[in-house]
Amino acid sequence: MERRKVNKLIIAGGGTAGWMAAASFARTIGKTLDIVLVESDVIGTVGVGEATIPTLLTLHDILKIKEQDFLKAVQGTFKLGISFEGWRDVGKDYIHSFGWTGKDSWAAGFQHFWLKGLKSGLSREFGEYCNEWLAAKAGRFAVLPNQNLNYAYHFDASLYARFLRTMAEADGVIRQEGKIVDVEQDAESGFITGIRLDSGQLIEGDLFIDCTGFRGLLIEETLQAGYEDWTHWLPCNSAVAVQTASVAPPVPYTRSIAREAGWQWRIPLQHRVGNGVVFSDQHWSDDEAVGKLLDNVQGEVLTEPRVLKFKTGTRKRHWHKNCVAMGLSSGFIEPLESTSIHLIQRSIIRLMQMFPYDGIRQPDIDEFNSQMSFEIENVRDFIVLHYHVTERGDSDFWNQCRTMRVPDSLQHRIELFKQSGRVFKVPTELFGENSWIQVMMGQGLIPEQYHPIVNMMTDEELERFLTGIHQSVRKFVGQLPEHQKFIDHYCRAPA
Repeated sequence: MERRKVNKLIIAGGGTAGWMAAASFARTIGKTLDIVLVESDVIGTVGVGEATIPTLLTLHDILKIKEQDFLKAVQGTFKLGISFEGWRDVGKDYIHSFGWTGKDSWAAGFQHFWLKGLKSGLSREFGEYCNEWLAAKAGRFAVLPNQNLNYAYHFDASLYARFLRTMAEADGVIRQEGKIVDVEQDAESGFITGIRLDSGQLIEGDLFIDCTGFRGLLIEETLQAGYEDWTHWLPCNSAVAVQTASVAPPVPYTRSIAREAGWQWRIPLQHRVGNGVVFSDQHWSDDEAVGKLLDNVQGEVLTEPRVLKFKTGTRKRHWHKNCVAMGLSSGFIEPLESTSIHLIQRSIIRLMQMFPYDGIRQPDIDEFNSQMSFEIENVRDFIVLHYHVTERGDSDFWNQCRTMRVPDSLQHRIELFKQSGRVFKVPTELFGENSWIQVMMGQGLIPEQYHPIVNMMTDEELERFLTGIHQSVRKFVGQLPEHQKFIDHYCRAPA
C-alpha cells in the first residue's frame, strides 16, 4: 500500500452521486483537501432517482442544509411510504410506511398482539395502528418539532444535483468540464495517478471517486474490481422513464404498481409527476414496455420515453487501490424501495469515517468493502422478498419470481416469520423490523402462531390495548393539514 498523504480528491462524474460526494466532502473535511469534480456536459446522467427514504434527512442535517430551501430548489414533496399495488396479487394492495406500528413489549413485537386480535376478530388492518400509514392514506402531512412523523422526499434528481453543485462550489470544489478519455496508473502499484480529458489535460490526484455510472470507467474498466451478478434473484434489467403533467394534488407516498413483467412507479413532485416502468426484457420488449407505460400514465406526457438498461448486482470491491466506486458504478439493486441515494450516502459517510489522510492502507479498504457488502446484501434480500413472496401466478415473470430459489439469508427470515412471527433486525441493517413485517404480511405471509406472552392479556384487555392505539393514531392524523396545503405554506417552489 502507498503511504502518500491524501491531499487531492478527484471525483470522476457528476449527477446525483458525484455532487452528493463533492458537497459532503467539501462541507465536512474540505479545508484539508483539494477537491476537483470532472464531468462532461456531453454525457447525460440517468437522473430518475426521484424518491428517497428517511435516512437522507441525516445527511442533510450533517451538511446543515435548510429543509425549506432544499425543497423549493428541487420542487420537492413529502413521502411517508410506498403503496404496493397488485404485488401480493392482482387487486390486492398495501402500504409499506415509515415509522413504527403499535407498541411492542419487552418480549414480543406488536405484530404478536395484532395476530391474537386478528384471530379473535379484534384487530383492524395492521397499518391503522401507524401514524405514517394513516397519514399517507388520508393525504395529510406536517413537519413537526418533535418528529412524530418519519418521512422522506420526492424530488427532481437533476435539480438536486444542481442544488448540491451550487453548495459544493461555494465550499471550494472545482468543477472541471471535460470527457475522460484515458486513465493513467502507476506502473508498479497500479494506483490511479490521473485522468486525461479529451482536451489533453491531465487531472492528477491522490484518491479517486468513480461516479461514472454503469460503465465504471475507473473501478472496472481500469482496475477490474469485478461484479457480482444478481440477475437470477432480481430479473428486471430495463426501465423506461417519462415525465407527465400533474392532474391532481401530490399524494405523500410513492406508488409502485405491479405489472405482468415488472412494475410501474409514480412519483408526484410539485411541478410534475415522475413515471417509469422497471421490467425484464426476457418477458417484454422495449416497445411493449413503452406502450404499457404510456397506456398507464395520467396527464400530458412532457418528455420522450427513455429506455435504460442495467444489470442488478454489486461491485465485488467497492474500494480498490486508490479508487472508491459510488452510485451506479458501485452496482445497482433496482429502485423498488428507493435505496440508491441511501447507498451513495452510506458510501460517503463510510469513506469519511475511514478517510486515508496519511495514506491508503489495506485494513481500511478491507473493512470498507466488508461493511458495504454486508449492508448491500441485506438491502438485496429485502428487495427480493417483494418478488418472491407473492400469490401472483398470472404471467411467466411472476411464476419465475414466486418459485425461484432465494438467498439462504432471506429464506431464513421468511421461515422464521412464517413459523413464529419473529423478526430480528441485523445490526447496521437499513430496514427495521417494522419494514420487514409490513412487507411480509402485505405480500400475504401471515405467521402461524404468536408469542405466548400475549395470552397474559384477556380479550377485553387486548381490545382496550388495540383500540387505544388506534384512537391515538386517528386523533394525531386528524390534526394534520392536507399534504398540498402544508407544501404551499412550508416550501412552495417558485412557478
